[in-house]
Amino acid sequence: MVLLLDRTFTEKDGRFQVVQTFQDGRAALEWLARNPADLVVLDVYMPLFTGVELLHALRARDLPVDAIMVTAANDAATVDQLLKMGVVDYLVKPFTYERFRQALDTFCRHREAVTGEAVTQGELDRLFAPPESGEHSAPKGLQESTLKLIRACLHSAPPQGLPSEAISRQTNLSVVTVRRYANYLVERGEAASTVNYDTGGRPCRLYHAKE
Repeated sequence: MVLLLDRTFTEKDGRFQVVQTFQDGRAALEWLARNPADLVVLDVYMPLFTGVELLHALRARDLPVDAIMVTAANDAATVDQLLKMGVVDYLVKPFTYERFRQALDTFCRHREAVTGEAVTQGELDRLFAPPESGEHSAPKGLQESTLKLIRACLHSAPPQGLPSEAISRQTNLSVVTVRRYANYLVERGEAASTVNYDTGGRPCRLYHAKE
């Protein structure tokens, strides 16, 4: 039941694709050793191989996969152990979809912040510093003024769309912020994104407003 709930919540977010699910940790480890994945949503209490053991094994093999814990395990020792192993977030059952979505947002912010060659202090502050009280007026912790700025830029974009770097230059916002807001508009259906592979190098994601 929890596996189905986790999968349903994840698939509601257009940024993610569920590629495989498992009911025990050993089968998950065998699959992850042969297949790349960005993120695992992981329980502590699993047959054959606990979530703690699985995460230990993933780290020992240097497999580059992040983990969000979704579990009933709320004893301080387990929580402290898993936090020290670098989990992205820790959700104690029962939990809401909004809290699950916040964990996915945290993962995306971390990944976006480390995609370049260097990370600025401003990007680190947005990752680790708590938001100011009353700062956010738009849904899901976004600022309405910034949303309007991104919307206006996307509506003026050429038909093929604009990369986040170009939007960043036009709006004077960081690339991380642009991607966060643009992805939110894509999820709402207000914008669309495509991947341009004809760049001669790394593929580039383009954003544009929907008609």
